[in-house]
Parts: sequence; C-alpha cells; structure tokens
Amino acid sequence: MRLSQMLFVTLREDPAEAEIPSHKLLLRAGYIRRIGSGVYAYLPLMWRVLKKVTQIVREEMDATGAQECLLPQIQPAELWQESGRWDTYTKAEGIMFALKDRQGRELGLGPTHEEVITTVARDTIRSYRQLPLHLYQVQTKFRDEIRPRFGLMRGREFIMKDGYSFHTDVESLRETYAHMYQAYSNILRRSGLTFRAVEADSGAIGGSGSHEFMVLADAGEDEVLYTEDGKYAANVEKAIALPPEAVASAFTKDEIKDTPNANTIEALCQQLDCDATTIVKNVLYQATFDNGQLVLVLVSIRGDQAVNEVKLNNELVKVAADYKAKAILSLTVADADSQSQWAASPIPVGYIGPDLGDKLIQTKPKVANKFLRLADQTVIELKNFVTGANQPHQHRVGANWGKLMPLGKAVDVRKATAGDRALHDSTQLLQTARGIEIGHIFQLGTRYSAALGATFTTEQGEESPLVMGCYGVGVSRLAQAAVEQSHDKDGIIWPVAIAPYHAIVVVPNLKEATQVEAAEQIYQNLNAAGIETLLDDRDERPGVKFKDSELIGIPYRVVTGRSLAQGKVEVVKRADKTSVEVPISELVSTLKAWIAEALR
Repeated sequence: MRLSQMLFVTLREDPAEAEIPSHKLLLRAGYIRRIGSGVYAYLPLMWRVLKKVTQIVREEMDATGAQECLLPQIQPAELWQESGRWDTYTKAEGIMFALKDRQGRELGLGPTHEEVITTVARDTIRSYRQLPLHLYQVQTKFRDEIRPRFGLMRGREFIMKDGYSFHTDVESLRETYAHMYQAYSNILRRSGLTFRAVEADSGAIGGSGSHEFMVLADAGEDEVLYTEDGKYAANVEKAIALPPEAVASAFTKDEIKDTPNANTIEALCQQLDCDATTIVKNVLYQATFDNGQLVLVLVSIRGDQAVNEVKLNNELVKVAADYKAKAILSLTVADADSQSQWAASPIPVGYIGPDLGDKLIQTKPKVANKFLRLADQTVIELKNFVTGANQPHQHRVGANWGKLMPLGKAVDVRKATAGDRALHDSTQLLQTARGIEIGHIFQLGTRYSAALGATFTTEQGEESPLVMGCYGVGVSRLAQAAVEQSHDKDGIIWPVAIAPYHAIVVVPNLKEATQVEAAEQIYQNLNAAGIETLLDDRDERPGVKFKDSELIGIPYRVVTGRSLAQGKVEVVKRADKTSVEVPISELVSTLKAWIAEALR
C-alpha cells in the first residue's frame, strides 16, 4: 500500500480525552477514531492488526478441534430471565443495553452469549455420543460501561472471541479447560506479548473455577499477586495468602476503656499503645438481594487487614437462598445516611463491636431482622483482643470469643497484599504487578444448562444436564494491550506477528529519481516475497516521514538514501532503533530471516 493513496492522518499532540499511552498513540497514529463515548471506528491500519490477531486466535482454536459459528447480537430477554441474569445485567451491574421492539418484547444487545449458546445446545444436543462439543465465535459485544475510558480497553462496543464447550462430566470439561489454557498461552505468546495466567474470580459469569490471562503493563487496571517461584499467581480479587503473624495482646482483663476520637485503627493503636493485629474491627455493610431483601452484614476482620468486597459478595451469593434470593444487586458500606433507612437508633461507626445488637434493626418489610455476622479467618484465633464497645468513644479490651462475644460464620474475606506469605511456601512472599485482562476461561459446570433445561441422554439412558465451559479473548483489547506494553516516547512498537505491515520503505527525496526508482523496485520485491510493505511516497520532508514511521510502529524501516551509491539501503529496526546498511540484493533474505526469528 502506498501512503499517498491511504487514509493516513497522524496527530502531533495527544488528544485531550486520552489518558494512557496506548490510547493516545492509537489516536495519534491514525489507527482509531472516536465516534462517541466508548465507541470507536477501526481505521485501515487498525483493521489489519485486528485481522492478524483474529487469525492467530482462529488457528489456535481450530487446532483444539473447536468449531467456529456466529451467534446473534440481539438476544431475547426471556433467555436471560431463565438463567436468572436479566436483572443482574440490566439493573445490578447495569452493563447490558436493553431495548424493546415494536411489539413491546424486551431484548438485549449481547455482552456475552452463555444463554444463547445454551439454547442452541438445548435444541440440538440429544445424546452423549455428540459430546464433547466446542463452539466459538468472533463477534462484536456491547457493554454499557458506567465510565468508558482508555480507548478500546474499556469501550461500550468491542470485538471478542468467545467459546463454549459441552461435556458429559467434569473430567471431560477439565480436559478441554486444560487445552484452552494452553491455547490462550499460545495466542499471547504468538502475539508477542509478555503475560501471566492467574487464578481469578468468576464474577457474573459464574462457575467453579477460572483463570485470567493478564498482559503485564503499568497501566493495567488489575493487580496481580504472584510468587517468584512461579507456583502461584492470582488476581488480587481472588488471591489467598497468609497474613503477617499477630502480635500477642498485652491486655489480660476484659473491660471497657474510654477512647475519645479513636474511630480509626491508627488512632486507636496510639491511644491504647497496641498493635493493629490485636484489634478486631467490624465493618457494617448493607446488601440488597435481587428480590429486594435488605440484609445487614457485620464483618469482623483483624485491624491490620482490609475486606475484599469481591470475596464478600461471593460469600453473600452462597447464602442468597436463605433470603429466598439468587443474586446480589448492590453491596455498600452502611454509612450514616443509609442507616437512617433501617436503624432504630444511630450506630457509632468506628466503635462497633461483634456483639452489635439485632434490636438496632427496625422491623420493616424487606429488611432482615438480624445481622448476618461473618468472621474473617484472621480473627478466629485472636485472644484478649481489642474491639468496639458499641458506644461512641469507647472500646472493649481483653475480649475473647464466647457467649458474650459471638463469633460469626468463619469466612475468608481478607484482601491479600504484596508481602503476604504464600500458602504453598511461607518463605515465598507475594509480589505485585499490574495487568490488563485479555482472556478469561471458566469451568461453568451446570449453572446454565440446569437453568435452561439443556440436557443429554447418558449411556445408561438417563437425562443429565450438560456440563459446560466458557472461554473468552478480547481481540480489540489485545491489540491495544500490545501497544500499552510496547511503546516509547516516539510511538508504537508493534510485535512483528500483529504489526499492520512488516516494513515501510521511505523515500527521503522524491526529486531524486534514483531514490524513487529504487524504492519502487524494493517495494515490489518485498511484497512479492510475502513481506507486507508500505511505501511512503508522500511529498513530505524526510523528518516527517521518519517520525510517522516511528509513530505508527512498523517493525522495519527501509530508507533509499545516500547509501544507494554503494548498492545498499539503510534498515532501521523499530524495536531498538538500531540501523544497518544492507545490500539491496540481500534485503529480501535479510528481512525474511529477521521476521522468521521474531515469529519463533
């Protein structure tokens, strides 16, 4: 392609709406254009990148025996109502675009396709002889992000590969899951990205286990915790670890002490001259379930620890049935304003104890009349601890669990942090990195098949729900993540495998006939040899052309300059900006060798 004939417009300044380097560079280099909030047009250079990513994805998926299909973007609400996710996606999380057709039927623009593919399976799979079966698609998805940002990273429309597998049993699912783990590793490796696979929370998708594939980058929205020995890695939302050892309490007598203005752990430690690990702090949440039931949740956790609200949400989902519900609509800390909706009298935030009385909850419809008491593992073994006395400016010291101080249901809801000791080896300390989630694989089990009635006949002639897996890769997100991971002050540095073109031939001076003639011949020869090549034949200054070639990130720049007199051209590697003079007669073979090496 000749740049003089291409839709090619670059910007010298960073666009005002762009926050992270990859977003700025993709806009400046003319890869994407913003159409609306969270909505972008993929321009020719970007479309070539996306097609290359998609091709890698297809090759790896096809190699596992998965079959490609294409599912509808418009999905009937009743399918999501069958699975119990309509309210979750349209109200609780609010990420689904919902609409009505002219007959008043409710529809949604697909953010994901579990319900649709399960319906297909319900209608087509009859016998164990048809299993296992693995279908995938490359499709545009829609999610109504509260705050679209970072370009393609968190947009409202994006390209995704999602796949779904169906099995007779968990053993078969685990086999496919292992194949997907390897396929996703291959996709990221072949795309030239540095990544880490980590244990993850299954979130709204659900299932018994999942892994995220994180491209490591400073601007990543997710925090990854891992050990140096490579034996453990998890998203911080899922991570588990051993907290620091607790310091023995100096209090031996159970009594109430005045602690004026000590409504923070730091202030309390100073007043009582105690360590934060001897304190049981109590955080009051209010959870609204999908049936409108409001439950007050009292979480007891060690003073030096923080509550992981993803883990807490998961614990609440486990007990949803106790409140005749299925899911959580909202989970918030019960501050003074929210307490006014249900509290019989003001509750002294900062001075709450585990024995906060249930009588403080007003008798109201849709409000549970007892606190749901949860005790994090960090407080279960504490002795003679410090905690709130349920009165302003007072704390109880020397307290112990028992009849007067009830211990709630034991759970793990602490937030693991860098520096914690690993469970598998206490000498290994968790380290932290930032990551961009590119892929996520789930072991769904029978969550959707049971809800939608997707069954098969076993070898014994019995009806059984299909066992399912789910596997997603963000195609457009992967492309931008590559830029976030690999760029410099001058522009993008594309990995060779997904670069829009392998090489760009630059003519410094269009008035020099020898330069133009050599460039034309080289351009023809490289493309004929399968080396995808751009020709910068624009009537611009050499400096402008060089800057643009660096900005758009083409791996190899060939310059027909002064060295033509010696039968050579200058070749600059974008990755490290090294420059070598290569005989024209050896240019094709040299670039072929470099490209082959980069693709290994």
